[in-house]
Amino acid sequence: MERHIVHCDLDSFFVSVERLLNTELVGKPVLIGGKSDRAVVASCSYEARKYGIHSAMPMKLALRLCPDAIVVQGDHDLYSQYSNIVTEIIQESVPLYEKASIDEHYFDLTGMDKFFGCWKWTKELRQRIMKETGLPISFGLSANKCTSKIATGQAKPCGELKVDNGTEKQFLAPLSIRKIPMVGEKTYTQLRNMGISKCLTLQQMEVFTLRRVLGENGISIWKKANGVDDSPILAYQEQKSMSKETTFQEDTIDMQKLKKTLAKMVNELAFDLRKDQKLTGCITLKIRYSNFDTHTKQIRIAYTNSDRMIGEKVTELFGKLYSRRMLIRLIGIKFSHLISGNYQTDLFNDDVKDLRLNQAMDRIRLRHGFQAVAKGDLFGAS
Repeated sequence: MERHIVHCDLDSFFVSVERLLNTELVGKPVLIGGKSDRAVVASCSYEARKYGIHSAMPMKLALRLCPDAIVVQGDHDLYSQYSNIVTEIIQESVPLYEKASIDEHYFDLTGMDKFFGCWKWTKELRQRIMKETGLPISFGLSANKCTSKIATGQAKPCGELKVDNGTEKQFLAPLSIRKIPMVGEKTYTQLRNMGISKCLTLQQMEVFTLRRVLGENGISIWKKANGVDDSPILAYQEQKSMSKETTFQEDTIDMQKLKKTLAKMVNELAFDLRKDQKLTGCITLKIRYSNFDTHTKQIRIAYTNSDRMIGEKVTELFGKLYSRRMLIRLIGIKFSHLISGNYQTDLFNDDVKDLRLNQAMDRIRLRHGFQAVAKGDLFGAS
């Protein structure tokens, strides 16, 4: 049976939501992000992109490129509400869907073509989403996730594109290798140094050549350039929370030990958030004393997956909760109010230095394990 996979993406999602609330932003260069000296751009309008501005760019540089740009402080609660509305519409209509991020969905229409016509059905769903939310959305339809995602990019802004089964290579051939998911700056530079700029060149190469240069990643890139991707749609299930606890072998009041334990748990949980492309909006700290009395305290925060920001809030919670000066038996941290999101959606609060440090460390951890690299103590413990 031929697969029919759709990828849909809300265009300039944060900007589009802000424009629903303030129509004066329509048609103007808009930057979403923090306003501090070290802030970065979380998202930008298509009008701003014409000046060379992109997400994760330092806000100072973006404003130098486009002095007339309007800066809007991000509101993740608001964006999450609109994201959930879109997800609910999809959930009502689609038998199997995957929420890839706050503004991206995949769904599998395999087997529906003989009843509805997948292309016509998806076009109608897109029109419904735009009508009920007021948000622009683009989609791509093909036989697999990767080709559909690339098709969505080609359809933007606010468009739709179908790649017929069997024409994937033809569609991909003239496109830049930058269009292929997994091709970041480092990989792009390696491929360009080999004289490769278009997917067509990758299609004509032996897969073993790419494997020698890029390892197993080279095989995946070669397959994607050839329109081959068997990855399944992962049924969407919202994770409610994640947590870690430590029970001490001996009850303790050693502040250095407590702070190091908290720092380790924050680092591990924040890494898990980023690995799963999640953000947390609520932190709960739990303390169990030697007499087994257990106390908790929680705080709502701006959605984030930043070690630094979470560490600051945990420090604040610990200062408020630990007032009895009794020996502690157990300490724990829980993240709740989890939503889909990644570095891009955390840029309202992070600066360039934090962002790049977390990205570099996470790449090392994903390859060599969490213990491969450690960050300086978030809690001031030596």
